[in-house]
Amino acid sequence: MRIVCLSDTHNLHDRIRVPEGDLLLHAGDATNRGTEKEVSLFADWLAGLPHRHTVVVAGNHDFLFERQPVLARAHIHGAVYLEDEAVEIEGLRIWGSPWQPEFLDWAFNLPRGAPLREKWDRIPQATDVLVTHGPPYGVLDRVDEGRQEGCAELLKAVGRVRPRLHLFGHIHEAYGLEVRDGTTFVNASICDRACRPVNPPVVVDL
Repeated sequence: MRIVCLSDTHNLHDRIRVPEGDLLLHAGDATNRGTEKEVSLFADWLAGLPHRHTVVVAGNHDFLFERQPVLARAHIHGAVYLEDEAVEIEGLRIWGSPWQPEFLDWAFNLPRGAPLREKWDRIPQATDVLVTHGPPYGVLDRVDEGRQEGCAELLKAVGRVRPRLHLFGHIHEAYGLEVRDGTTFVNASICDRACRPVNPPVVVDL
């Protein structure tokens, strides 16, 4: 299956050239402030893409999904929204979750340690594709100042589950692909740190 990976499009989705593929995955921060209008425009754009299947999770900018989840989900059509839940698509078992380590007052924040561990413990052992907004610690998570901002508890969960693909974003400047221990890690942040949509979607064949 050809999987097209995106994240952190921040309302600039109509400026992105999206490759063809079977499954489109979006790892959050589709919007800037998660207003209903922003979510609606993003959802309409998603629905107009030609991919057979589309799966999306929220990110720390996508406030509507945290504050008014029923309303936010109602705007998603022609796609599957995942929030600590799974879907199986053509034999691929996909788990999606929006959480990341706490930072200021953004959406889907949790303190490091036990609160995040509780979320990641829900990831089923039989997971082929893991989609989270934030990265695991030490994997495509380094900011320009040199700090690694990923989640250590998520790294432990990935080591337990060993998905074939782990897609995330959040750390714009760490865009890229890395393979470790049988897992393909993709930071598919389309926008750079200045929120310019300069990075192309990443295509992975599973």
